Amino acid sequence: MKNEECGIKNEKGKKTKNKELIIATMFKQLTYISFYALLLTTTGCKKFLEKNPDNRAALESPEQVSQLLATAYPQSNYMAFTESISDNVNDKGAGGTDLTTVQPYFFKDVTDNQQDSPEAYWNACYSAIAAANQALDACLKAPDTANYMSQKGEALLCRAYAHFMLVTLFAKPYDPNNSKSDAGIPYVLTPEKVVFQKYTRKTVAYVYEMIEKDLLAGLPLLDDTRYTVPRYHFTRIAANAFAARFYLYKQDYAKSLSYANGVFPNSNVTAILRPWNTDYLTQTYNELWARYAKASEPANLLLVETASWWARNYFSERYAMDADKRTEILNYNVTGGAYAFARQTYMLGTNNYMIPKINEYFVRQSVNATIGVGYVMVPLFTAEEALFNRIEANIYLNNIPAAVKDLNDYASTRIYNYNAASHTITTSKMQTYYGGDERQATLATLLDFKRAEFVQEGMRWFDLLRYNLPVTHNTTDGQKLVLAASDKRRVFQIPESARLSGVELNPR
Repeated sequence: MKNEECGIKNEKGKKTKNKELIIATMFKQLTYISFYALLLTTTGCKKFLEKNPDNRAALESPEQVSQLLATAYPQSNYMAFTESISDNVNDKGAGGTDLTTVQPYFFKDVTDNQQDSPEAYWNACYSAIAAANQALDACLKAPDTANYMSQKGEALLCRAYAHFMLVTLFAKPYDPNNSKSDAGIPYVLTPEKVVFQKYTRKTVAYVYEMIEKDLLAGLPLLDDTRYTVPRYHFTRIAANAFAARFYLYKQDYAKSLSYANGVFPNSNVTAILRPWNTDYLTQTYNELWARYAKASEPANLLLVETASWWARNYFSERYAMDADKRTEILNYNVTGGAYAFARQTYMLGTNNYMIPKINEYFVRQSVNATIGVGYVMVPLFTAEEALFNRIEANIYLNNIPAAVKDLNDYASTRIYNYNAASHTITTSKMQTYYGGDERQATLATLLDFKRAEFVQEGMRWFDLLRYNLPVTHNTTDGQKLVLAASDKRRVFQIPESARLSGVELNPR
């Protein structure tokens, strides 16, 4: 392990860093409101009202629709609150105490509504859906609809994805036996025309049905050649990765396998996996930060830029990965070898551990400004996840040899000084390590690999949800906090602000 100072300042009060920006924005909004109110009281109000205040309503070309679709991806992320509620974190006794990490650790509803909070993510998803619906409306009304087919496909995929993430986080996991009665989230199909549109939640089964409808309608329409930077949009491969995840969560393993295969057009799977035990080992943390979420990295299938202050300090939060969790997650695995991750885990100060993945970059409000917003580039879909989804689908389809082959391909890119003679995974080796039958041991291997691969990215929570696994958090003052399999707090609370639209809160 490397002990290096990454030169990152652990600034306090990160939610107030952009206070001046917030005040300035509020002042600007109030100024606009006052200005419009004044116009409405003058003799020129008729001309003012004749002007269309919504630029999105005047989409007159496929290029303009494409520009709008750049905003149809959730420009917020879930990493802070999903990582903090998972079993990847411990109480270090000291460190940052941002509510987006503290409250999930204590299994409490997050009251913060700023960047990195569940409410911010909820709002970002519905903003993305609004943009997608506006784009679809423009495609439908265009005089030459044939020229808008690719834009229509992307809009449908974007609408499906945002709703999928919402139902995953704010409703119960899909269950063939209960989802027809479990409350879902509002599935919005048309552009909003009023300030407070009333919505109903319907059911999880209904939401999944609508997601599937949009997904299947949109995927064949995609045209990868029209993208300047394909990794920032739903390409065919990214859409296949999404479909593989969707059908895995829906427990339709044959379809999940089929779409996962679409991510890997040839048998050389390792060619698009991250080279953790080769190229990555030779890079500094700054080089890794620059590369991990780069559009030219083959493993990144879909990237989105999101506002985030959490990325600046996640490793120094009090409730985060410590030495014990680092050992638990990264030191041991079924191959008998050591993860290359552990050799690129940096220690910053006392008991603060970081793998260089998500790097914040600061965007100034203007050229001469000293205030601005922190952003991160987040991989929404990766080759690694698509491979894991294929492995899991094969496990449930009883294709254990195929699953083991993929596990070995993955391990060959992750184990330090990999040697097939000693590190090859077999069913007997997995059963000796984990116990259980072949399927159970293979699944346990997969879940451990996934946990290590996506640590500090918030992905672990989705597996804990799907498998209804309990989570235990301990505190330095002796508390033992348990989130049981049946606990209602496993479903993140619907934001209070959504009540204005008639959305019922989740039971507590």
